[in-house]
Amino acid sequence: MSDYQYCPRCATPLTERSDAAHEGGRVRQVCPDPDCGYVHWNNPLPVVAAIVEYEGKILLARNAAWPEGMFALITGFLENGETPEEGIAREVFEETSLHAESVELVGVYEFIRKNELIIAYHVKAHGTITLSPELLEYRLVEPPNLRPWRAGTGQALGEWMRRRGLPFEFVERPGQ
Repeated sequence: MSDYQYCPRCATPLTERSDAAHEGGRVRQVCPDPDCGYVHWNNPLPVVAAIVEYEGKILLARNAAWPEGMFALITGFLENGETPEEGIAREVFEETSLHAESVELVGVYEFIRKNELIIAYHVKAHGTITLSPELLEYRLVEPPNLRPWRAGTGQALGEWMRRRGLPFEFVERPGQ
């Protein structure tokens, strides 16, 4: 369940409902006010992720909130009115100042733990790397030296490597 306690439309305390006939037995948070009818669907959020190729290497970055040594792909949420391809090009530019030359879909991956659906791309980029304040540092890694992680964007990285005939083994967390 979500952290919602009150209806975002009318501020009435939300209740839980299970409707096997219409919602497959899933428990939903709903507004009990019949004039409102709000249902919190709690659907997964679409997240775009980039395997950023820069000068033949893959850029991995460390978020300011992560422990030292933990690096991963560039990711972000889609904005209203943009395609996933536009969204990932924007995120790469916002987070690294790099310009996308090409954007190629790698795949779509579940990330149930965070209630997200990851749309992953291989982005060839150029320019000068300048990190946004939300990123502390980056690494440029030769593709054969990448070590994909078991969850989320790591699955996309493993698929990208597999398609290129690069041997790999999954590690437990990004940056290992």
